[in-house]
Amino acid sequence: MARDGVFDELDCAFCWHPDEITYVRTNSSLANCQVRYLFDGKAAHAGGAPELGRSALDAVELMNVGVNFLREHMIDDARIHYAITDAGGISPNVVQPHAEVLYLIRAPKNDQVVSLHERVLKIAKGAAMMTETEVQEVFIKACSNTIVNQAMSKMMQKKMEEIPVPEPTEEDIAFCKELSDKALIDYPKYDAINPLHWQLSPYQEGKQEHGSTDVGDVSWVCPTAQISTATEAFGTPGHSWQETAQGKLPLAHKMMRYAGKIMAASAVEMLENKDLMQKAKDEHRLSVGKDGYIPPIPKGVKPTKLNSLGKR
Repeated sequence: MARDGVFDELDCAFCWHPDEITYVRTNSSLANCQVRYLFDGKAAHAGGAPELGRSALDAVELMNVGVNFLREHMIDDARIHYAITDAGGISPNVVQPHAEVLYLIRAPKNDQVVSLHERVLKIAKGAAMMTETEVQEVFIKACSNTIVNQAMSKMMQKKMEEIPVPEPTEEDIAFCKELSDKALIDYPKYDAINPLHWQLSPYQEGKQEHGSTDVGDVSWVCPTAQISTATEAFGTPGHSWQETAQGKLPLAHKMMRYAGKIMAASAVEMLENKDLMQKAKDEHRLSVGKDGYIPPIPKGVKPTKLNSLGKR
């Protein structure tokens, strides 16, 4: 959507994300790209004529080994994850003629992701050469790193200080306590004394986060600010069943409504305060730089649903 100009007319954007604490998000996210590698070889009887086979699964495994060695030679904040989405079948007595692997490549900046992606592609081609198989790369999707707008973020902090954070009920705290003791006790941030960190956190200058978000692309197009509110017990791991279990509870809805109030109040402030709007735009212009927004998703590429992977 950012690539195709959907957000070009926006003066600014406000966002919210559920979390374990309540704060203004001043951290930058990682840029990323997700790429599918499809290997095609030649089937053969693994016992009777193994010399005739060319294993696509071998190619996937060799690629994974090669990328593992690459991890020693990339910056500390970069990440490369993978999932084998098609292992080629369930019979070890047949040389697998088809196999595929999905890679997610992350780094603090878009150009760093591009560089890592090029190296991963070379490894994929090398794995194909070693196994005498063919490899096809399919670009799935990408996200830019987030550009934090300090002018808007500090204004949102003031709004959160002016509009009190709703206090949790005894039922909210009791549920978080029970969940923490039964399902979070083995996680590093488990808090047995204060299972719910709902109070507003002080404003802090941003650091580097290691997750990714499509909010990043919007932030390259227009000034963007984002907040989080404590919708879950402290220490809840992201994208987990524990997080899902808390998403429909009264606490989550209450903190979501609070986030809506903050975003609405912030939008009114930006509409009425022309000086602040201009300050945010000037800061954004400097942060983006002279080259502007370079979409990480190539023209013509439409992001693919994950549940379609592993199918030819």
